[in-house]
Amino acid sequence: MGETPLLNTLKAARAAAGLTQADLAEKVGVTRKTINTVENGVFVPSTVLALKLARALDATVEALFQLPE
Repeated sequence: MGETPLLNTLKAARAAAGLTQADLAEKVGVTRKTINTVENGVFVPSTVLALKLARALDATVEALFQLPE
């Protein structure tokens, strides 16, 4: 049994905010590649990174990341 996949709306929220991956990466202190891997579900962000992403996008963590039903 693998890890439970995490559903995320990070890419849509970032685009709606008019930010590039590089813009968002700079706001939260990570690389553009990190943003890319989170958006594509390759990397599950730490709690701290999830909170920083939510703050940068004026969203809640729950709005950006959900467990599937």
